[in-house]
Amino acid sequence: MDWRVASGTSPTEFRIQQVQRALAQGASIDQVYSLTKIDPWFLIQIQLINERASELSRPGELTKDLIKSAKQLGFSDYQIAKLRNQTEKELRAIRHSFGIRPVYKTVDTCAGEFEAMTPYYYSSYDEENEVLPRMKTAVVILGSGPNRIGQGIEFDYSCVHAAFALKNAGYETIMINCNPETVSTDYDTSDRLYFEPLTLEDVIEVINAETVAGPILGVIAQLGGQTPLGLARGLLEAGIKILGTSPDAIDLAEERGAFGEILKANNLQAPNYGMANSFEEAADIANKISYPVLVRPSYVLGGRGMEIVYDKDSLQGFIEKATAITPNHPVLIDKFLDDAIEIDVDALYDGEELYLAGVMEHIEEAGIHSGDSACVIPPQSIDEGMLRDIFKATEKLARSIGVLGLINIQYAIADNRLYVLEANPRASRTVPFVSKATGVLVAKAAALIAVGKTIAELRSEGRLPEGTVGTSNGIAVKEAVLPWNRFRRIDGKNVDSVLGPEMKSTGEVMGIANDFGSAFAKSQIASFGPLPRSGKIFISLADKDKNQSLESVRALYNLGFELYATEGTGRFLSDHQILSRWVRKHHEGSAGEEKNAVSLIESGEISLVINTPFGRDTRQDGWLIRSAAVSRGISCITTIPGLKAAVSGIKALQGNHIKVKSLQDWTK
Repeated sequence: MDWRVASGTSPTEFRIQQVQRALAQGASIDQVYSLTKIDPWFLIQIQLINERASELSRPGELTKDLIKSAKQLGFSDYQIAKLRNQTEKELRAIRHSFGIRPVYKTVDTCAGEFEAMTPYYYSSYDEENEVLPRMKTAVVILGSGPNRIGQGIEFDYSCVHAAFALKNAGYETIMINCNPETVSTDYDTSDRLYFEPLTLEDVIEVINAETVAGPILGVIAQLGGQTPLGLARGLLEAGIKILGTSPDAIDLAEERGAFGEILKANNLQAPNYGMANSFEEAADIANKISYPVLVRPSYVLGGRGMEIVYDKDSLQGFIEKATAITPNHPVLIDKFLDDAIEIDVDALYDGEELYLAGVMEHIEEAGIHSGDSACVIPPQSIDEGMLRDIFKATEKLARSIGVLGLINIQYAIADNRLYVLEANPRASRTVPFVSKATGVLVAKAAALIAVGKTIAELRSEGRLPEGTVGTSNGIAVKEAVLPWNRFRRIDGKNVDSVLGPEMKSTGEVMGIANDFGSAFAKSQIASFGPLPRSGKIFISLADKDKNQSLESVRALYNLGFELYATEGTGRFLSDHQILSRWVRKHHEGSAGEEKNAVSLIESGEISLVINTPFGRDTRQDGWLIRSAAVSRGISCITTIPGLKAAVSGIKALQGNHIKVKSLQDWTK
């Protein structure tokens, strides 16, 4: 690659790597500066790193001085090992044999004016260690790391509550987290805080330093999301005790073959599935279980790389991308359940007893990532018999996996049958929502179970209510925050606002009321902007959605909205005695002063867009409509369940049913 291309004139999140490669390929400091305007001082530091990498890669003995200088420049064990064609474990053993370990310095929170007592630590390959000795037994909590799509502040919530609960139980708490923009890194959350990356190397070194300082009970890895969970096995192999759910149990849930055996042993159903290590294997599985299929890499955050695939050509493209995302793990292929209801469950298990903290019904259909789907607690369309089945299935899975603490399970209901989609033996992003809706501090209970408390003991102490199932206060709706106007494709155009199996939301909000419509309307006010009380609505429906949407569209018409529709949708509505004005599609152009669908939305005349795509081609056809809605800040509904919920919300708004009540009052 030419160094000019490698350095890149347009800044992206990969720019520092591009600059590093450009300098490695022979570009001078002056040349890269002329393109990027990055201060030469920083470019010189990157050049020094390149020079050390070149030295490390040469044949010959790996000396103590060479390793120490590399560590002082920021090289990880993994990076050095890769340059030397060794394993990370082998390199770490060599480093330890030389006695090269980091020391920890205290962050000077007082700017040198007087002695800082705040126990904030950062690592350095220096000489003097500033970690103070302690007498009390400590518990290490692994935080959630950088906030990003798939792993956000919801996991930080669980870590913070764990720190509070364990401190009250008499333990010292040690938080490891690299993100200063979280509550877990506040000065009063834990007894000690290490600003360190959540990598195996860094966590092992912190625990070594704290083991010297005083007794450690173990490490909690199940509260911060997938990042710390992925470290559990490596920590156990390094001789570090994992509290709560064991790495073996984690692997049982993550490894599809082992999990399939658990489902079979408990007589639980799952969509037909398979695992593939190549395109040929994937194509064979997809043909057997029939398209469409849901395909995803294993061990990923937020459904990264997950897609609904409709044909063989799309499958081949997916396999190529998935191999790049998780090269050492197989691709998972599931039969996609169309028109199913998806259920999210958060539960506590202590090895003997289950407490079902919350059962949430997704408002969107199965196939949309749980982090992007709105959900409601209590469920609105599930009968008592199905709720009993969910409890029994959750209990069986928690026992068979070996959960100690929290478990999140995703189910789908199709044709009145319960299917298990996946189980995550950790805190989920819905734990804060369930806790606020029910008034039960679930993460605190999970932390105490991890250190040996039972559900019966927590109930007797008043930390859990009587009974085995959590009860919500009113009706609570969780809605995802999806800032579509900030997302861009590589070419600079809008990302399509169609929801799918890969998570895109950057946060979530909550609405609580005595009825579903008011709760949903509140959630929309907090996320996208309020639903309209009146005005013009543009509608374009996929053929498969027309019959299902009929009553909702009729309700909007009866509520006084003026309807605009593409010709196919307009004819369907007319056949069912619903009046609408027909609008040309974008590719049909405009006729005189008559606007087409896109220009009508762009003009600001439309207050709500309803556009349901189906399949790959139709999704692409509707992109301009949805992009126009995003650009104008107009709510765009892309699913029939979302449409039905919106109608309920609009009715509540028109009836002035929205009342304000504090969360504290709801939980009294």
